Amino acid sequence: MFRTRGSKTEKTERETPREVELSEDEWRERLSPERYRVLRHAGTEPAFSGEYVNCHLDGTYACAACGAELFSSDAKFDSGSGWPSFTEPAVANAVELHSDKSFGMVRTEVLCRACGSHLGHVFDDGPRPTGQRYCINSLSLTIDEAQS
Repeated sequence: MFRTRGSKTEKTERETPREVELSEDEWRERLSPERYRVLRHAGTEPAFSGEYVNCHLDGTYACAACGAELFSSDAKFDSGSGWPSFTEPAVANAVELHSDKSFGMVRTEVLCRACGSHLGHVFDDGPRPTGQRYCINSLSLTIDEAQS
């Protein structure tokens, strides 16, 4: 899999295949241009622009590319960062973490384990009990609202 980051492209290797593997043409057909840029080319939406920044609905957040369950609304909090933030994934192995050295920074990128799509980044400045802040693009997510 190749991921474009700014002016460089890096190749990431996996030992096992993804649950969802599509060609770039198939991803372009499946996703809107904005979602394709974020999910498949590690783009970022502008701060405070995403539909889930101020969302307070109960439910499960899933990958907008493949539908894999990623985060619970129970783990969502207002970080003030401008992106939806979560203290932890709903299922620990739902995401992959990779070192991201793009744009002159060192961060930890969060990917959907099922399809390899870029979700956002995780930082060690979140609230207790995890101390984590999964800073995720709204364009990377859909929500399945809890039924009452």
